[in-house]
Amino acid sequence: MEKPILVVMAAGMGSRYGGLKQIDPVGPGGEIIIDYSLYDARKAGFETVVFIIKKEIEQDFKSTVGRRIPRGMKAEYVFQDINDLPEGFCAPEERQKPWGTAHAVCAARNIVNSPFVVINADDYYGADAFKVIFDYLSHSPATQDGKANFAMVAYELENTLTENGYVSRGVCRTDANDMLLSVTELTKIEKDGDWGAKYTTDDGATWHELDPESLVSMNLWGFTPEFLHRAWNGFPDFLRTTLAENPLKGEYYLPSVVTQMIDSRRACVKVLHCADKWYGVTYKEDKPMVQKALKHMHDIGTYPSSLIK
Repeated sequence: MEKPILVVMAAGMGSRYGGLKQIDPVGPGGEIIIDYSLYDARKAGFETVVFIIKKEIEQDFKSTVGRRIPRGMKAEYVFQDINDLPEGFCAPEERQKPWGTAHAVCAARNIVNSPFVVINADDYYGADAFKVIFDYLSHSPATQDGKANFAMVAYELENTLTENGYVSRGVCRTDANDMLLSVTELTKIEKDGDWGAKYTTDDGATWHELDPESLVSMNLWGFTPEFLHRAWNGFPDFLRTTLAENPLKGEYYLPSVVTQMIDSRRACVKVLHCADKWYGVTYKEDKPMVQKALKHMHDIGTYPSSLIK
């Protein structure tokens, strides 16, 4: 079996954060968050990384991230383009928002032909997360009971919330064998007091309680190339509905494609657990907490004094 490759979604400009947060230093030696993911991924065994970026940020991204690829790791780049649509479809002239995470991953459809892991560029996942998903993809068959065999690393919701605003999370439902049953994408989840969580689907008009121990997807997925085939072939159905109902803001979410494949019995997804805590900089105010946590990891030897060549 071919070694899994790493696919990094880095096309977002971080609108809520303000600026290109993927290249904002957070480590004590000037490291950016993706430095930690690349270090941990290479240590786990990954040898190739594919970055999904916007053409507009290519120069900044390559000059910052491209020169920091770990030794023994090869980098490739593909572009998420709002006009990269199936034949017969056109993006509305007024639309500026990309088409979502599933569309982003489809940007790699012409160069990825082996098992692959998808992550966000601006999330810290931890070394154990990369190890468990690399090992799973390396030793598991591509199909199981006639279905594509995927995986994901899940985190407890309470460990992924911020004090500074709302977040988007894919809330997972699993069976007794840690097999994924569904993922529901909730785009506005907030802390509720010291221990609780709540979400809204109508811009705050009504709120609903959410178990803070719920398992959520942070877009750390393990796929076979079958996912790319199904996601791209399912894109026209999404577009027909979205162009009629929400043409400027509708998004093709990666978890939604996964759930559709589970429901149609085309895929099964093993939910993996890891020992690490997730960190991310959704808002500027999150940065000091992330900096403190990363400095501590350097201090105790989790990472060397500097990850920058």
